[in-house]
Amino acid sequence: MPDHPLKLIVGLGNPGPNHDSNRHNAGVIFLHHLCKAYGGALRGESKFFGEFTSINVDGNEIKLLFPTTFMNHSGKSVAAVCNFFKIEAKNILVAYDEIDFDVGVTRLKEGGGHGGHNGVRDIINALNSQKDFFRLRIGVGHPGHKSMVSNYVLSDPSRSEADVIMRDIEDAIRVIPKATKGLWEDAIRLLHTD
Repeated sequence: MPDHPLKLIVGLGNPGPNHDSNRHNAGVIFLHHLCKAYGGALRGESKFFGEFTSINVDGNEIKLLFPTTFMNHSGKSVAAVCNFFKIEAKNILVAYDEIDFDVGVTRLKEGGGHGGHNGVRDIINALNSQKDFFRLRIGVGHPGHKSMVSNYVLSDPSRSEADVIMRDIEDAIRVIPKATKGLWEDAIRLLHTD
């Protein structure tokens, strides 16, 4: 799969200090730590409806985006960046919280549906139903019943859960150089066997 080098990483979450540590912000927490690891600084960019920067990973320029449109309208921001830089879906990685995975399980995969995640659903719609972007699904656990999901993802994990999620994020950051070169199978194997 070396023909899908990574060009854009999107971290999903909701803007505002009251959401900073929410489970639903796992994607943007990953993005902030990736940014820090490579000396980048996200800044508001109104034409992209979000915070944006570029980092250099092993000689490859990677664009980073946090849509600040609130989760359910993330696609507007992603489409703006893709249209401006002519980036195709297969060159995008979207990082987000995954309630179907226990805390401590984080997985990379190519394509698929939205799995009930409204941010991912909106991106698929905004990219004209192109679903072949890569996903980094960060496990945050499930509250037990679907009626509890909304409050659960908009609340903060426990201290011990947050520590495990952070460890997963660090593991994911370590495989990004493989992804930037389009070596997705290597990146997946490395992350999934860590």
